[in-house]
Amino acid sequence: MQDVTLVGIDLGKHAFHLHGQDAAGKAVFRRKVSRKQLIEFFATLHPCTVVMEACAGAHCMARKIAELGHEAKLISPQFVRPFVKSNKNDFVDAEAICEAASRPSMRFVTPKTVSRQTLSALHRVRDSLVRDKVCTTNQMHGFLLEFGVTLPVGNAVVRRLPALLAEHSLPPRLVAILERLHAHFKYLSEQISEIEKGLNRQLADDAIAQRLLTIPGVGTITASLLTSELGDGKQYRCGRDFAAAVGLVPRQYSTGGRGEPVGNFQAGGQEHSPVARPVCPCLHAASEQAHRQDGRLGALNARTTTLKRVACALANKFARIAWAIASRDAVFDPCTRSAPR
Repeated sequence: MQDVTLVGIDLGKHAFHLHGQDAAGKAVFRRKVSRKQLIEFFATLHPCTVVMEACAGAHCMARKIAELGHEAKLISPQFVRPFVKSNKNDFVDAEAICEAASRPSMRFVTPKTVSRQTLSALHRVRDSLVRDKVCTTNQMHGFLLEFGVTLPVGNAVVRRLPALLAEHSLPPRLVAILERLHAHFKYLSEQISEIEKGLNRQLADDAIAQRLLTIPGVGTITASLLTSELGDGKQYRCGRDFAAAVGLVPRQYSTGGRGEPVGNFQAGGQEHSPVARPVCPCLHAASEQAHRQDGRLGALNARTTTLKRVACALANKFARIAWAIASRDAVFDPCTRSAPR
C-alpha cells in the first residue's frame, strides 16, 4: 500500500468501491467497504490524493477524509463519464474517477463548508415550499373558476378567502376543501417566512454576504444563494469562471472555426441553474432603472431593447461583480468604469 498515490471512490449509500493506483497509473488494489470501514481504511493509509464524484454526500465525505491528512478532490460526474470503459459497474466507475483525476487539465469542485451546505439546504427547502404554495394557490383558483367564481391574481386575495366564500353560494363540500387548502396556504406562508428570517440571521454574521448586499438588485435571498455557491471566491480564477460555473454564460456549439452562442445559459438553462433562476428575475427591476445610473450598467440598457436580455446580461455581470467583492474584500462601487475580470 505504500506505493498508492491516488484513490478513486465510487460513493454509495452503504457500500463504497475503492480503486487505488500508483504514480505510474498502475492499479494497486480494488476494495469494497462499508461507511465505517472506509473511515478506518483512510485513517491507517499514508497521505495520498482521494478523488470522488461531486454528488450526494461527497462534500461531507471530502471533509472527513481531509481531516485524516489526505488531499480530497471532487470531480463533476459529467467529466468522469467519458473515462468509463466498456460495461459499467462500481469498480469501473472508481477506476474512471482515477483516470479523470490524473488528467492535467481536469477541473475540480471545491468541497463546501458546513455553513455553506446548511445555507444550500435552507434554499432547497424554501424552493420546495414556494412551489407547493404556488400549486396550492392555483388549485384554489381553479376550483373556484369551475364554479364561476374568479379571483384577481395575487396572494392578498387568497389570504382573505374565507370572507370571499361567504359572498357566494357554493357547495358545502367544496367550501370545506377550499378551507383546507387555505389552511395549508397559511402554513406554507408561515414556514417560508421562518426560513427567510433564518437566512437574515445567518447573513447578519456573514461579512461577505453583507458586502454582496451592496450590489443593486441583490437582496437577502440572492445574497445568501451567492454566498452558498461562491464562498470566498478563491476557487475561481476570475469572475467569468464563476459566471460560467453557475450557468450565466451563453452555451457554445462551434465547428470549423465558425459558430455562434446557442441559448441563454450553459448549465442546463435558467430553469436548472440554482443561481440563474432567482438572480435573473430580481434583476429585472434593476435593469428598468439602469438608464438612470451614470456607470456602465446604465449604458447596457441603451444598447438593447429586450428587457429579458438586459436582465440576463446584468446577471452575468453581477456574478462577476459578486466574485470580485468576495475575493477582493471590496464593496460595490457604481462609479467604477472597469468591469471585474
